[in-house]
Amino acid sequence: MSAPQVAVVTGGARGLGEAIVRRLHADGYRVAVADLGGASAEALAKELDGTATTARAFTVDVADRDAPAALLRDVLAAFGAVHVLVNNAARTQATPVMEIGADELDTVMAVNFGGTFRACQVFGAHLAEQGYGRIVNMASLAGQNGGTATGAHYAASKGAVLTATKVFARDLAARGVTVNAVSPGPQDGETVRTVVGEDGIEALRAGIPVGRLGDPAFVARMVALLASPDAASVTGACWDVNGGLYLR
Repeated sequence: MSAPQVAVVTGGARGLGEAIVRRLHADGYRVAVADLGGASAEALAKELDGTATTARAFTVDVADRDAPAALLRDVLAAFGAVHVLVNNAARTQATPVMEIGADELDTVMAVNFGGTFRACQVFGAHLAEQGYGRIVNMASLAGQNGGTATGAHYAASKGAVLTATKVFARDLAARGVTVNAVSPGPQDGETVRTVVGEDGIEALRAGIPVGRLGDPAFVARMVALLASPDAASVTGACWDVNGGLYLR
């Protein structure tokens, strides 16, 4: 019997990334928990598998231009293969557009777009060479509607991720690699509560057509479906989960 597939999740130690890691691990993947917070990644990996057989932590800063190549090398050394990449690492800031400084703009873009783009290049090339792979990029409602609660730089970076997803999907399709995006709206999690504050949650919920925040566990299931071998006919797509805030 062949070994379970290996999935790499960036920003995998907390929030939506943690939910994705847990879902993929529960589905039988060996999971590389890649995160800037090495201690948090290590704690999650140990909780999932104390023997480091099916879950391992990797400390990575996706803003570092050399990070994707180093991460690929380290995961291959640890697990012997890679089949799935989930680009989830992101930096969220809600600075008013006219107050965003050059350094803050560069930082947000380097993580959210640059990290995703370079990982698609590095992992995409490896997956194409082996003739199979799944890449799922975490986009955002903000990248579709220009953002409301999030900063303009965050919204712009996620819009760029959506376009890059199409570009890589077209380039890699003939070599067995699919590239898709999932675009969540406000989720019932730490990031949204930090951005809008506990006092703003009810007002935010009231403005969502379905009247509720999204469930990170459901988003994780969407990611897992796109990551599966059965998703061979889906590429270049963006799956929305925004409660009706953006319809197309």
